[in-house]
Amino acid sequence: MHSNTLPQDLERIIQARHHDPFSVLGKHLEDTSELVRAYLPQADDVTIAEGNVRLERIPDTDLFEWRGAPGTVPDRYHLVWRDAAHHEHIAHDPYSFPPQLSDFDLHLFNEGRHRHAYRILGAHVHAVDEVIGILFAVWAPNAERVSVVGEFNAWDGRRHPMRVRGGSGIWELFIPELEPGSLYKYEIRNRESGELCLKSDPYAQAYEVRPQTASIISAPSHYEWCDQAWMERRPTVDWQHTPMSVYEVHLGSWQRGPEGEFLDYRQMAGKLVTYVMEMGFTHIELLPVTEHPYDPSWGYQATGYFAPTSRFGTADDFRYFVDICHRNGIGVLLDWVPAHFPKDAHGLARFDGTALYEHSDPRMGEHLDWSTLIYNFGRNEVRNFLLSSAVFWLQELHIDGLRVDAVASLLYLDYSRKEGEWIPNQYGGRENLEALDFLRELNVVVHEEQPGVLMIAEESTSWPQVSRPTWTGGLGFDMKWNMGWMNDTLEYMSEDPLYRRYHQGKLTFSMLYAFTENFLLPFSHDEVVHGKQSMLNKMPGDEWQRFANLRALYTYMFCHPGKKLLFMGTEFGQGQEWNSTQVLDWYVLEYPYHQGVQQLVKDLNGLYRDLSALHHYEFDWRGFEWIDCQDADNSVLSFVRRSDDQFVVAVVNFTPQPHHGYRIGVPEAGEYTEIFNSDSERYAGSNVGNGGSALFAEERPWMNRSYSLSLTLPPMGAVILQLK
Repeated sequence: MHSNTLPQDLERIIQARHHDPFSVLGKHLEDTSELVRAYLPQADDVTIAEGNVRLERIPDTDLFEWRGAPGTVPDRYHLVWRDAAHHEHIAHDPYSFPPQLSDFDLHLFNEGRHRHAYRILGAHVHAVDEVIGILFAVWAPNAERVSVVGEFNAWDGRRHPMRVRGGSGIWELFIPELEPGSLYKYEIRNRESGELCLKSDPYAQAYEVRPQTASIISAPSHYEWCDQAWMERRPTVDWQHTPMSVYEVHLGSWQRGPEGEFLDYRQMAGKLVTYVMEMGFTHIELLPVTEHPYDPSWGYQATGYFAPTSRFGTADDFRYFVDICHRNGIGVLLDWVPAHFPKDAHGLARFDGTALYEHSDPRMGEHLDWSTLIYNFGRNEVRNFLLSSAVFWLQELHIDGLRVDAVASLLYLDYSRKEGEWIPNQYGGRENLEALDFLRELNVVVHEEQPGVLMIAEESTSWPQVSRPTWTGGLGFDMKWNMGWMNDTLEYMSEDPLYRRYHQGKLTFSMLYAFTENFLLPFSHDEVVHGKQSMLNKMPGDEWQRFANLRALYTYMFCHPGKKLLFMGTEFGQGQEWNSTQVLDWYVLEYPYHQGVQQLVKDLNGLYRDLSALHHYEFDWRGFEWIDCQDADNSVLSFVRRSDDQFVVAVVNFTPQPHHGYRIGVPEAGEYTEIFNSDSERYAGSNVGNGGSALFAEERPWMNRSYSLSLTLPPMGAVILQLK
């Protein structure tokens, strides 16, 4: 019989076009006989090990058949075959196993309610009737055929076609005897066009090191966590009234090895955690370590949402990093990117030959600024993909919170678009209703699944109630980056001190809205790249003034209500812009000015932690009072920070002119001491201030207060006073 006269079902198997290979391959009853059929390209002969039953080749094909009496062949039989090189292969026939995924799992996934979809989709070690192998599952609803390809089948899409599970769009295949560590992808043939796509597994938990793009079959993790105390305490932490100072890190450029090579997660666990502890930060925030193909994207164009990037080691290596952080009292936040994904051919773009994860209309489905694609939040399965990714990092890898990137681009349909380049919502508005629903669901799910974790929005607009509960109409985030404060403050600081008097409002404006959200104050990576200059070089003046400005700015930041974040390198006043291809300029710490800034940040972190007045009411009016916000002529701000049982007074002079005998009103009578001075010689300053001097508050009304005191304000400096 020639292949061109074969039944259509067999032809479709040979052509790798059959949507239901299990109806053709494997063991079947035909009338009163039993049929076993296998398709094995490159096989010379094939037998069934149980009984040494020989399969006959259908002429001119790689199809092999046996017919015989029912009961001759067991349900779980081995195929033995020899290839042209006379190598013998033996394994259970994958097509002798029934479907493995439960209908309930499929139902939940299609409804978008499977919070742990990563447990069923992807590639997992699995056992059926004591036969161990790998269960593959992937969502590709518009495919005519999906095959698992890899090293184990010479990347031949004809060898392991999968079964589709009804109308779920999910394809699955159990391959017995296959072991973790093998490389694989999915070969997907589109139902309409016949287009072939070779895709990495969206749910894979390990990938090859870039530039290679194959997924890796992962073994179940047997990592023995030692952070039980941290994880038990996490849901009980009163984070709103607890100090939080975040060190934002790009792992690839913080430090490197002697040959310029990346440090792995375990090496980072030693070096980075030690440094963060010495500096007094409470949290590390990692720029995205989700797998990504392109180094200069900094991780913001992810292709693997369930895998720590292999650049720095394995998933268990990453677990070790998080574990060490927790054992040393350091929280770990992850920058997580649901706003867009790259167009790489091996990734999510046109995954099954159609716009599946993205919108088909570029007005909805593409970010022109970033040349990336936008998730279709109207699809349950797409939302489920992202929701289960968030849960995965928090639950399986013990991450303490997610900083959700580019939230503004999710909220608005016209984000960075001109008239005619966007499609209004059903009410004619610019709000992305589907993305809004997703964000609210995301925050509800995460907080239900992992109480105590923090969800932080990078949101740059005036959208209301970003950090308010969903049941009040909010988005449900715990915190929001205060981009307005950051932009206004940096604009003010870039002014020549001579003209700052005309811009005082840029500083005072933040207090008009400071408690409308739970704010985090960021000086992030985005502010020290792309020609924006380093934090140090944003400051005007000569070298002394630039460093004094920076020290005053950081002191002002730590005294201002809101949690804190500094990007790596800013804590020691790096002069160069951040370059992700190079390590930080650690050598500058040989110089006193840089040492001074580093010491200042270390001391500010200590002060911030130790003084409840600086952290207890960061989101509440009870924690802040102006003393004087109107001394624009001198560019001085003075205010009180309070807790229930403590207060401190902060005074900042934003000019190089020292002020002797500067009078301020204070809350109570008594002796005040200067507990911090950004101009101290300890920080390489000029040491102008009130160190060693008793500051007595007189019963002399000033600034609507009954008591006042006179002090010395250092040039371009800030002081913090406390009642003895």
